[in-house]
Amino acid sequence: MFAAAVGALFLFIAGTVYFFEFQKIARLRSEVKERSRELEKTERRVMDYREKVTFYETREGLEHLAREQYNLAFPKERVYVIKRQTP
Repeated sequence: MFAAAVGALFLFIAGTVYFFEFQKIARLRSEVKERSRELEKTERRVMDYREKVTFYETREGLEHLAREQYNLAFPKERVYVIKRQTP
């Protein structure tokens, strides 16, 4: 009788430990998936930034930047301004 009670107690403790460990493993797996998604997004952003840096290191990139952000133009280059009337 005593041995059966000790065995049942042992099984109960072992079952409880395994239950909580499995819950912890499931939680960690979901966190790993979430972190992997975040890492993929960050890697994509880094690739985009690297492409932009590569583009802006070229002459065409610098010209694009000068035209878009600083409204500059080459000598003898025509600039057209299109204005819309708002209704």
